Amino acid sequence: MLKKLAAVVGLLLVCVSAWALTDKQYGEVESRIQAAGKVCLQGDSSCGSASAASGGAPKSGEDVYKASCQGCHAVGAGGAPKFGDAADWKARTAKGMDKVYSNAINGFSNIGMMPAKGLCMSCSDDEVMAAVDYIVDHSK
Repeated sequence: MLKKLAAVVGLLLVCVSAWALTDKQYGEVESRIQAAGKVCLQGDSSCGSASAASGGAPKSGEDVYKASCQGCHAVGAGGAPKFGDAADWKARTAKGMDKVYSNAINGFSNIGMMPAKGLCMSCSDDEVMAAVDYIVDHSK
């Protein structure tokens, strides 16, 4: 009986050692289970800009508009000033572009609702301002 127990324990030790990972294999496993992204908080300079953190060039105003803004601004949802409607945009730009930029970046709630950055949290402030410029330029 003792010989059988020793044989089983010996076999288990051989099996376990066969499953041990090399340093290379361990590194490969670690690289596969890393987080998919990185959280960058406002003011954290180690992340760079939002577009740099995502690994690409800054998005154009048109690209930001098509991806994040047109859902509301194309139809005026929630009181949003419509793309191409000069009267809608004249009332907003009369307060100055700084106010329009601020509302787009920080959000605005009055009659309707403008969420901060149009919910494009991966957009930098400059990209949001480019989208505003794109909309206003096409609404004169």
